[in-house]
Amino acid sequence: MIRVVLADDQELVRSGFAMILDAQPDIEVVGEAGDGAAAIAAVREHAPDVVLLDIRMPGLDGIEAAKVVCAETSARAIMLTTFDQDDYVYDALYAGASGFLLKDVRRDDLVHAVRVVAAGESLLAPAITRRLISDITRNRPRAGATASDRLAVLTERERETLRLLGRGLSNAEIAAAMVVSEHTVKTHVSNVLSKLGIRDRVQAVIAAYETRLIEPS
Repeated sequence: MIRVVLADDQELVRSGFAMILDAQPDIEVVGEAGDGAAAIAAVREHAPDVVLLDIRMPGLDGIEAAKVVCAETSARAIMLTTFDQDDYVYDALYAGASGFLLKDVRRDDLVHAVRVVAAGESLLAPAITRRLISDITRNRPRAGATASDRLAVLTERERETLRLLGRGLSNAEIAAAMVVSEHTVKTHVSNVLSKLGIRDRVQAVIAAYETRLIEPS
């Protein structure tokens, strides 16, 4: 069962999403919140698999709440907004979110998003991910360890895995490119995420661009 916390300052939005998700046999809404602080409290109390966070909420907004949730808990965050400006996507990704949805999302797409994120994947299609991360790393460089410092912890095969992840390849495609089994690829991906301290494939794509394994186009 996928456990979900919903956070949105509009009660009608929360109740609508809750009704859709609770109707699924494999999803249960275990908590709701109307602001970022309450969302963090609900996540800590209920330990959900996924938390849906409205970006614009009174007090602590969704981006700030996502930073806490993603840093301190195992819950995976999906950001919700009525706005689709790129800055919101950038901020959500840097906060550690695994997905980004507009509030007018279709019922089936909402359910699919929760299942995908709960399974450890991201919502963004490879082409969209590459475009967004290219823009991020070109226009908003991130301070921190140098590329060589960050990559030093990876083996040669793990670096190649990260490069292919950055190109948006699936595990099957990576396996074909590296001439190994999908099981081996899963092990490499797990090692990359663990060694770099990142949560999912979206964050791996960011890392691939930030370390210049892939150059922004």
